[in-house]
Amino acid sequence: MPRTDEAEWWINAVYEAVQEIPRGRVTSYGHIACLLGYPKRPRQVGVSLKHLPSAPSNPETEADAEAAAAPFFHSGNVPWQRVINSKGMISHRGPGSAERQAEVLRAEGVEVEVDSMGEYYVDFGRFGWFPDVLPSEEGLESDGGDGEGERGGEEEAGRSDRDRSGNELFV
Repeated sequence: MPRTDEAEWWINAVYEAVQEIPRGRVTSYGHIACLLGYPKRPRQVGVSLKHLPSAPSNPETEADAEAAAAPFFHSGNVPWQRVINSKGMISHRGPGSAERQAEVLRAEGVEVEVDSMGEYYVDFGRFGWFPDVLPSEEGLESDGGDGEGERGGEEEAGRSDRDRSGNELFV
């Protein structure tokens, strides 16, 4: 069954928003929903990520490449692992899924702890990412004129190494 235009817009908006989460940081399903203007849709964020296509494999031949037409968004370019629940815990979606997500986050430098019940969690105070708006929506405006966002030659074109509060981002 084909998706409606609204559903297609929503899923693409979720994937685009998740692409903006800096490496080494995490946010919640609910915060992504809020950033998109739909604070009551955190579960729909989760559903969108659940249906994120897998990253395409490297085809050996040209015929394989045509047969495996890659979707625009996939697990190789949407950092799904950076979205966790509002309690800072990794949601279980299937056998081994939380453990796999924890491994990917640890590879990015995020400390993932395991509690006595075997639940995986992340300290939002240290690794959380909760901007008021998506960086892509801030445009090229300045950081408010206080100069703290100026980084000399260290800033990549179009990307800042600090969030709006001046905290260092892990990019």
